[in-house]
Amino acid sequence: MDEGALRQELADLGRSLFDRGYSVGTAGNISVRLPDGYLMTPTSSCLGRLDPARISRLGSDWSHLSGDRPSKEVFLHRAVLTARPEAGAVVHLHSTHATAISCLAPEGGDAEVPALTPYFVMRIGRRLPCVPYYRPGDPAMEPAVRAAAQGAKALLLANHGPVVSGATLRDAVHAAEELEEAARLALLLRGVPGLRALTPAQVDDLLEVFG
Repeated sequence: MDEGALRQELADLGRSLFDRGYSVGTAGNISVRLPDGYLMTPTSSCLGRLDPARISRLGSDWSHLSGDRPSKEVFLHRAVLTARPEAGAVVHLHSTHATAISCLAPEGGDAEVPALTPYFVMRIGRRLPCVPYYRPGDPAMEPAVRAAAQGAKALLLANHGPVVSGATLRDAVHAAEELEEAARLALLLRGVPGLRALTPAQVDDLLEVFG
């Protein structure tokens, strides 16, 4: 896909996420890896009203080359894409249920989101680490995010929201959607007697085929 088409896809997918309430106001940001750099949503932009021509263009060293200034959380995307060279895009949202889980998860530990469906395992994996709280926009979180991303496709920022990577932009968006649904199910079923999650053997089987 050429850069112009990718810019349009980013705007279209951002609008879809916004229209369904996965982000509100100017919350959330998205990045895409290019052969010679990155695309990133601009600072203080609304995912529902992105202008493809004004999306930030960054060089391979993350310097700002053109378009509007990139999100103030550029270091967050740099941390994930550096830790996961196979990833082609990162989606950071403030989606309601995943953010609720980020307020419950132990900082520096793993969130308690059980493998209730195979799709959660297929798109997110076995672990969902929770990075300790940092003020939004604080670059001091970059090492912690990079360390968490080395062993997980998705992570939570404590009391902030989810950060999800994928091989392509669409993959990252689909995984972010799946994480939100898994978080919703986890909260809906928390404490319900007879809850049945996938067994470790079933998770292993899924990861062997789709991991």
